[in-house]
Amino acid sequence: MAYPGYGAAPGGFPGQQQDPLYGYFSAVAGQDGQISADELQRCLTQSGIAGSYKPFCLETCRLMISMLDRDMSGTMGFNEFKELSQVINGWKATFSSYDRDHSGTVEGHELQQAISAMGFNLSPQAMNVIMRRHSTNGRIAFDDFISCCVKLRALTSQFQSRDMSRTGQATFGYDDFIQVTMSL
Repeated sequence: MAYPGYGAAPGGFPGQQQDPLYGYFSAVAGQDGQISADELQRCLTQSGIAGSYKPFCLETCRLMISMLDRDMSGTMGFNEFKELSQVINGWKATFSSYDRDHSGTVEGHELQQAISAMGFNLSPQAMNVIMRRHSTNGRIAFDDFISCCVKLRALTSQFQSRDMSRTGQATFGYDDFIQVTMSL
C-alpha cells in the first residue's frame, strides 16, 4: 500500500544462478559472498549498471550498501545487489527521462519533477536543501541524483517505520535519530 509522500519499494528477485549479474557479483565477492563499497563500485561499473555515466563515487556506494544493509554488516550479498540493480535501473530511467538535453545532469525544476514522479511529496524548502547539498552550479549529475535517491528512500523507510498511524508525523528519540541519520 502506498502512502502520500512515500516512495514505492521494488519487486522480488529470481534465482541467482540464471541471473547474468551473478557473474559480475561473484567476480568481486569474497568467499563469504559479500561485497564492500569499493567492490560494489567495481561491480556496478563492470556490469554496466552505471550506464554511460562515470563510475559511482565511493561515498555513493557506501550509501547504497547502507540503504539495503538489513543485517548491519556493512557489506552486501547477492540478493541485496540484485535488488539494488533493479532500483538503480529504475532511477536511471527516471533520470534519463528528465535529462532532456542529454547533458548527464538535471536542473532543479527537473529534479523536483523526477522526485515527484517517484512518489515523494517534498516541500519547496526540502527541495532547496536537496539542491544545496547535491548540485554543482544548479545542476545535479547522475551520481548525485542516485545519492539523493538513496537517501530519500532510506530516510523515508526509517520514517515510515516510526509513523505507525501514517499521518506524516513520527517521534524519534535522540539516539534513534542519530543512528538513522548517521547511518547514511
